[in-house]
Amino acid sequence: MATPSLWNARHCLVTGGARGIGLSVTQALLAAGARVTVLGRSLVDSDRLEAIAGGADAAQRLAAVSADVADATSVAQAFEHARARFGAIDTLVNNAGQAVSAPFMKTDPALWQRMLAVNLTGTMVCTQAALPDMLAQGWGRVVNVASTAAQRGYAYVSAYCAAKHGVLGLTRSLALELATKGVTVNAVCPGYTETDLLKDSIANIVAKTGRSEQEARAQLAAGNPQKRLVQPHEVASAVLWLCQGEAASVTGQAISVSGGEVM
Repeated sequence: MATPSLWNARHCLVTGGARGIGLSVTQALLAAGARVTVLGRSLVDSDRLEAIAGGADAAQRLAAVSADVADATSVAQAFEHARARFGAIDTLVNNAGQAVSAPFMKTDPALWQRMLAVNLTGTMVCTQAALPDMLAQGWGRVVNVASTAAQRGYAYVSAYCAAKHGVLGLTRSLALELATKGVTVNAVCPGYTETDLLKDSIANIVAKTGRSEQEARAQLAAGNPQKRLVQPHEVASAVLWLCQGEAASVTGQAISVSGGEVM
């Protein structure tokens, strides 16, 4: 089977692709000319899809499916719907994720399992669902949107860090397993990024410390040597590069998009 070297032959599926970093990734892939399916816990309606696409041509190349990424049956059904619309999936961006902070001694098993389910198990389940298409055609791209929390530790988010470290371990292991199959597996690891997830983190800091929103933002930006927050389109650019055909020799890597926080 011919490999999808041209973007207009590509079908990319982006989990969590309608918000935050995932939204920027979706728009970057559409701009490149790909067909894109966004997967979310709730189905994205047609008006929202049209707004994401930003034009009639792109809107024809954008679709949505819904699933709980940690539920293999739900994911399998969603991926079949995606294939029915745009054909085999050759590019997967595992972006869906969630972060909740708590001191370790107040991290109960429910919170621990929730962080593992969304961030780590979801990545495994969606990758298993996408790989048969990639292996059949001898070409594929898997990009896991991890975090600098996959590369270092942060206080009060032990469950999240553990899950993201797991994503990076999975990335490296699977990259070796698929190295001769034409499929690359990489991770992009953003630092604190200007998203709704960051807004939740800021609100949490304000509520627990009494600091102002501006002070909370400055605290998060201080860990970045550039003293700023990462922008979603910067992360999307790294993802897009890894999805290119020309990135065939790049696999098993963790690309830190963090202003030098991780080197």
